[in-house]
Amino acid sequence: MDCRVIQMEQDPRREQYAYFRTFANPYVGLTVNVDITGLMVRKERGESLFLLVLYAVSKAANSVPELRRRIRGDQVVEYDWCSTSHTVALDNGAYCYCRLSADMLLADFLPYAKAVQEQAQKEPSLDDGGDAESLFFVSCVPWASYTAIVQPVPAPADSNPRITWGKYFRQGERTLMPVTLLAHHALVDGLHIARFYEALSLELAAISEGRA
Repeated sequence: MDCRVIQMEQDPRREQYAYFRTFANPYVGLTVNVDITGLMVRKERGESLFLLVLYAVSKAANSVPELRRRIRGDQVVEYDWCSTSHTVALDNGAYCYCRLSADMLLADFLPYAKAVQEQAQKEPSLDDGGDAESLFFVSCVPWASYTAIVQPVPAPADSNPRITWGKYFRQGERTLMPVTLLAHHALVDGLHIARFYEALSLELAAISEGRA
């Protein structure tokens, strides 16, 4: 994936970057109940709700430059586009990883993603397929609707954002779903997390209205 070096010594967040890099647990995260009411019609038509949401979160995350940034040694790089690596359940109760790119129209993404997922299940692996640094790590907890989640992270810390969602639920006339974004605080602040959720709302609306 193409990327460029960010000169953090000239970046407005240079002091925050230097400060949070020293933390043993440098992550910041937020869980928001996202409105997916419009997606339920497509789900009822037989489309994969998981893939619809995956497409939306991938497009939304890529729209925020700070979420495409990674710490690489003493440098910060910004990728032009980041693919996702998500967990796929296996029949034996374990799971494997599946890497996808949503850099295409939804109509093209859905059959492509379904085929890649099926292939991943036939040849399961926990290998992200190279250049893991560029990925968004995605997972789903469809068995429970949660208000908070604790995610495993490596030591030393990596700088890949992690996006997770849980079981959807009804609230009045709306269908909501908890979506969590976890990111490295040296690169991402609450403002950037808020921009992700704003973009996600727009992406979900575009899918619901057939504009994606």
